[in-house]
Amino acid sequence: MDPLLQASPAIQIHVYAAVAATLLGVYVFARRKGTRAHRLAGRMWVLLMVVVCVSSFAIHELNVWGPWSPIHILSVATLVFLALAIRFARQGRIRSHRWTMISTYAGALLIAGAFSFMPGRIMHEFAVNLSAATVRSGGALLADLPLIAWPLAAALAIAGLWRNRDRLFGR
Repeated sequence: MDPLLQASPAIQIHVYAAVAATLLGVYVFARRKGTRAHRLAGRMWVLLMVVVCVSSFAIHELNVWGPWSPIHILSVATLVFLALAIRFARQGRIRSHRWTMISTYAGALLIAGAFSFMPGRIMHEFAVNLSAATVRSGGALLADLPLIAWPLAAALAIAGLWRNRDRLFGR
């Protein structure tokens, strides 16, 4: 984890919030919609995404236009889409809310996240070091994950399968 731990606090906050938002997003997508739990998790997800976006303005690793880069445009767009998604939900425009949230998740976390693993980026170094450490230790690194990570991952996977069982298994 050295590349990440040696990064600036803004990058660390950005990465941790993005990872948390990615995992929480899976939970939100897997859960039943419209419930109190869905709304609470959705609010937490939006808050995490605001942290991801705001922290990006303190990161200036790629300077395309002065201190700014395409990731900053994505951050502004994400903030706009989050506001729209909240507005759609409050107006009862659930299809628009769903589409906006799914698009925001895919664009701001999955696609942008994939670009963060390009060579020369901190997350690329982190991934290379992680895979090398895993190979060297014969997978012992995975065993060193916090104990809560395993049941959480299992619960998310089971919840996703249970929620989508009719579509997956043709019931």
